[in-house]
Amino acid sequence: MIPGYGPTAGAAITEHYSIDKVAFTGSTEVGKIIQQAAAKTNLKRVTLELGGKSPNIVFADSDLDYAIEMSHFALYYNQGQCCCAGSRTFVEESIYDEFVKRSVERAKKRTVGDPFSGKFEQGPQIDQEQFTKILDLIDSGKKDGATLECGGNRVGDKGYFIEPTVFSNVQDNHRIAQEEIFGPVMQILKFKTVEEVVDRANNTCYGLAAAVFTKDLDKAMYITNNIRAGSIWVNCYDVFTPQTPFGGFKMSGIGRELGWYGLQQYSEVKNVVIKLNSKI
Repeated sequence: MIPGYGPTAGAAITEHYSIDKVAFTGSTEVGKIIQQAAAKTNLKRVTLELGGKSPNIVFADSDLDYAIEMSHFALYYNQGQCCCAGSRTFVEESIYDEFVKRSVERAKKRTVGDPFSGKFEQGPQIDQEQFTKILDLIDSGKKDGATLECGGNRVGDKGYFIEPTVFSNVQDNHRIAQEEIFGPVMQILKFKTVEEVVDRANNTCYGLAAAVFTKDLDKAMYITNNIRAGSIWVNCYDVFTPQTPFGGFKMSGIGRELGWYGLQQYSEVKNVVIKLNSKI
């Protein structure tokens, strides 16, 4: 018997060390707690898919109708409660005003109501805490000087429904441009050059996803090579397949799900060396 590994000790070891791997999808705050807990027990392996503040970059040479609709989808999908939501919409200066105008028109057409009826595009937020957080961030956007183009209020007097909301004239230092809102609040920022937008897109503690809309392949490749994010979509958004790995840079997480990289997170490498007696 190995010292310290009797029946009683074995039970304790089983209790504390039987879990070899934890995979978590959720907030960055909870991800930190899980990683700390894993370190304090048996140093179990941890993969974390956490929050994001993903840049969605729209150039003037893109198909504007398509870019507006995809940007709408990228932000408002699942009531904005999506970790990889395109929550910072960067639009090139020459088309900025037109993009804002038409995005507001699209947001105002978005229907909000009972998600089980099949008649509405947008349902409620998940709970009271999230509902309150979103309204607080909307209020901060107004106080910081962003222009509230539409929405910003509760829908009805029951449940956690919030109007599809659009802010223009958003600056990088505004709370709504820095914090993950996780709600139906679009922030539209203006940019002039490719180099500028890359620097600003990377100016965040997150790095989960990004997107670029352009007909210029050189621009698209420059963006994909220089944006620090785990998934980058070109002329599309939220495209997933079982073969493509998903996960984040920086505080958006550790490790990947899906694809070969995802399988590696759930396996260990073992090296076996055998010395054979020589019969020479």
